[in-house]
Amino acid sequence: MTLNEISRVIEGVLFVAGEGVDSDIFKNKYELSDKEMRKVIDIIKTRFDEKSGINLIEYKGKIQLCSNPSIVDEISDILNPIREKALSRTALETVAIIAYKQPITRLEIENIRGGVSSDYALQLLEKNNLIEVVGRKDAVGKPLLYGTTDTFLRRFGIKSLDDLPNYQELLSRIRIIHTNTDSLYREFEVPTDSLISEQEEVNNAEINSLNHLETDNSNDNI
Repeated sequence: MTLNEISRVIEGVLFVAGEGVDSDIFKNKYELSDKEMRKVIDIIKTRFDEKSGINLIEYKGKIQLCSNPSIVDEISDILNPIREKALSRTALETVAIIAYKQPITRLEIENIRGGVSSDYALQLLEKNNLIEVVGRKDAVGKPLLYGTTDTFLRRFGIKSLDDLPNYQELLSRIRIIHTNTDSLYREFEVPTDSLISEQEEVNNAEINSLNHLETDNSNDNI
C-alpha cells in the first residue's frame, strides 16, 4: 500500500474509534519507519486543514480526529439538544437502577444496562443532586458507590426508600430533560398528576430493559 492509501485507512480507523489511537499500532501494522509515519500523519493533517470541520490532533504518542475548535459553539448549539433527548432514557434507567440497587458502582450499573456507558448520565444526575457518592466498595480499585438523595425522594414524591413504587410507576414519575431548555443541565421537573397521561407513560422498551431488576428486588427491603 502507498502512504496515501494507508492514510485513508487510518482516517477510517480514527473515525470509527472515536478516541485516540497509539500511532505505533499503525507503524507496526504497515511496517512504517518513524519518517514514514510522520509523513502519513502530515498527509492527514493537510487533508483536514483549518478550513475543514475536522482536525487531526496528536498527544502522548496517539492521534485522534476531533472537531475544528473554531466551530465548537456551532457544534454545541446543534448537538446539545440532540444529547438531551438521547440522554432522557439513559438517565431514566440509571437513576431507577440506583434507586433499587443502591449502593451501587458505575460498573455494576453498566453491567445491568448491558455494558452501556453511564458516565454522562451519572454526571447529569449528580449535577442535579438526584444521586450522590455514598462511599467506596471494598474491592479492587475501591470504586465509588452511588445512592439517591433526599432531592430524588422529594422530586418524585417518595417519602422514603421503603416506599419505592413499582417500576412502571417510578418510571412514569421521572420526567428528565425537557426539549425546550436553555441549558443542557436544566433542573429536573416532575409533572403534576394532570400532566401524567397514558401517552406520557414510559414506553415498553424502557420498562422491559429494567424488568429483571423488579424481580431481583421484589423481596428487598430497601
